[in-house]
Amino acid sequence: MTKVLFVCLGNICRSPMAEGLLKKKVAEQDLLDSFVIDSAATSTYEVGSAPHPGTQAILAKEHVDTQEMIARQIRQEDFQKFDWIIGMDQSNVADLKQLAPIEAQEKIQLFLSPVIGKKAQNVPDPYYTNNFEETYRLINEGLEKWLELWMENDLK
Repeated sequence: MTKVLFVCLGNICRSPMAEGLLKKKVAEQDLLDSFVIDSAATSTYEVGSAPHPGTQAILAKEHVDTQEMIARQIRQEDFQKFDWIIGMDQSNVADLKQLAPIEAQEKIQLFLSPVIGKKAQNVPDPYYTNNFEETYRLINEGLEKWLELWMENDLK
């Protein structure tokens, strides 16, 4: 079982987009039972909110239901529960490393780190850029690489 938590600032744009798209991809490969997939925020700004309308529109095009998606802040137990805690930008990663206990530090990764040529690149926050298509493109590209990595490791 591979347990993945995507994290961004507010949990209304990037991390729910990654959560929804990964759930769709693993379901298409009949691997949903091999994964636990969730998302969270580093901040409390949007706790209790639905995904941003721009994220909802992207996910609707992909036939991903957002009804159950409610923004939440990361909790200490998440650092024990999840194998992979993936921040969408370097600021998220820095915040996560401050919050995480020592034994969970290695679980924290930058979303685009497995993408060749984009190792240090951030996924832009469409809340500020209003470019949901670019964010979608980068998330889709990153998810393909993460899936390859997890498959190579036999979903451990």
